[in-house]
Amino acid sequence: MENIQAVKGMNDILPDQIGWWQFVESTTRKLFERFGYREIRTPVLEKLELFARSIGESTDIVEKEMYTIADSRGEWLALRPEATASIVRAFIQHNLQADPLARKFYAIGPMFRHERPQKGRYRQFHQIDAEAFGVEDPMLDAEVMYMLGLLLRKLGLTAVVLHINSLGCTECRPVFRERLTAFLEQNVGRLCPDCQRRRHTNPLRTFDCKVDRCQAVLAEAPLLLDSICGHCAEHFSRVKGYLEDLRTPYVINPRMVRGLDYYTRTTFEIITDRLGAQNAVGGGGRYDGLVRDLGGPDVPGIGFAIGMERLILLLQQEQPAPVGVPPVFIAVLGERARHRGFLLSQEIRELGLEVELDYERRSLKSQMRRADKLGSRYVLILGDDEIERNQAQLRDMQEKTQSVLPLSDAPAQLKQLMISAA
Repeated sequence: MENIQAVKGMNDILPDQIGWWQFVESTTRKLFERFGYREIRTPVLEKLELFARSIGESTDIVEKEMYTIADSRGEWLALRPEATASIVRAFIQHNLQADPLARKFYAIGPMFRHERPQKGRYRQFHQIDAEAFGVEDPMLDAEVMYMLGLLLRKLGLTAVVLHINSLGCTECRPVFRERLTAFLEQNVGRLCPDCQRRRHTNPLRTFDCKVDRCQAVLAEAPLLLDSICGHCAEHFSRVKGYLEDLRTPYVINPRMVRGLDYYTRTTFEIITDRLGAQNAVGGGGRYDGLVRDLGGPDVPGIGFAIGMERLILLLQQEQPAPVGVPPVFIAVLGERARHRGFLLSQEIRELGLEVELDYERRSLKSQMRRADKLGSRYVLILGDDEIERNQAQLRDMQEKTQSVLPLSDAPAQLKQLMISAA
């Protein structure tokens, strides 16, 4: 019988890789909470309408990439392709604007898009997401980008660049849309079939096209920054000023539009040259009309998402893998020692230490080899003779020394040793 394999593009995260994920998640939580963000967890399954209304019906995500199902009543549902819309829905549904502490949120979890799997891009992928509501001041835009950059530095990444742009607002973007549409009409024969369609449905999406001939055409296209209104230009100028005050380097990328319809004004991406075609580690921007458009109050919002798979690919290039090492190993010889060692291991765990125990009646030599392979600092050796004397032999694998501990005091002494060694 043929083995059942995982769904293509949906990967197992195995124990020898999980250290990266735990490192990224714990670093993220500590930093984001320092900035006042609180964790939120939303369902992976939402009403399809939520994403069609927020992301945009003419985006590739909604048109081609969502996993959708119809429930028993015929209502269409979708596995979430991104987190912002779900967090906005929760913000509205639970009236979180009334809670003075509920203005900044972060989430960590899986997203789903049916697209061709490749390096750094999968059908089930994971994102770190941060969202803030209720503040229009460009100071927050700069702080959000600074927080993202600080997170990457704390994780140990340096080979990344912040790209920024302004997409204007509902007043100035329609003017640019007309200019861009006219330009695309003049060059329609040089565009790929997708961009020929996009010129009618969503012309800004043509800037996302990776086809070489379209890139050549769009290099001559008008730029949104040349069409933004005075208010948007002032906002963008102040964002740049705050970034400079925070000593956060940036590159202005006037052709960056991001892939979602809800963005307004400030948009940004973190770019690397170490992942091939999938060069964006994360990105985000303002979406000042999204809460209103989904039926909530007219409050501004800004946020970003980081792709964890891409982030971890970068970390693996720059650092050794974080490995969880049990600091204590209990080696036992004889049935009485085996039983006492089993009880002792639980006492040690209750004090907060990780400990491994031999369950399989191996020889002492085999147990010592296993402790060495695991990287344990200390081995507690118990035999029937030690049980008679109410003692244990403590082997320091790093210092190559051995001493005697009273069994009754062994857990507390081990904890003290670990504190001293830290």
